[in-house]
Amino acid sequence: MAASAIDTITGLIRDIPDFPEPGIVFKDITPLLGDPTGLAITVDALASPWADLGIEAVIGIEARGFILGAPVALALGAGFVPMRKAGKLPAPTTSATYGLEYGVDTIEMHLDAIGSGTRTLVIDDVLATGGTAAAAASLVGEVGGELVGYGFLIELEFLSGRRKIDEHRIETVMTVSG
Repeated sequence: MAASAIDTITGLIRDIPDFPEPGIVFKDITPLLGDPTGLAITVDALASPWADLGIEAVIGIEARGFILGAPVALALGAGFVPMRKAGKLPAPTTSATYGLEYGVDTIEMHLDAIGSGTRTLVIDDVLATGGTAAAAASLVGEVGGELVGYGFLIELEFLSGRRKIDEHRIETVMTVSG
């Protein structure tokens, strides 16, 4: 990706110190989402590495993964599958509990969201500790899907989340070292 595209994206992400708790620097993508050019560049950057890989379903993890995953699915000609926090989906689900850099959470997916062998891509805003992404992979595997890889807007490299999921391809738009 061109340096000007990265500069545009980087300039539209702000750091919020001590959110959601002391010591955490939250990467707020709200200004990026509100900028049509920045959002378009971001969607293209997330979708383009996967364009020729036959992706059939894009999973977006609640909540910012929904915002980024749906337009990536459209760009790839794929369906969109939401992974939600526990208790939010109406049909029968499967779930996985995982650790965050600041706690524990559970995500769920409808049992019929993807079929056996469906070529699937997971999209989320941030790769931090890798717990959320690893949980998503376990749910895809549980229903028989084929996880092709992961796409993230931001990788927080200093949290080493890549190590939990490196058995699959990982594409990130930008990396934060420390």
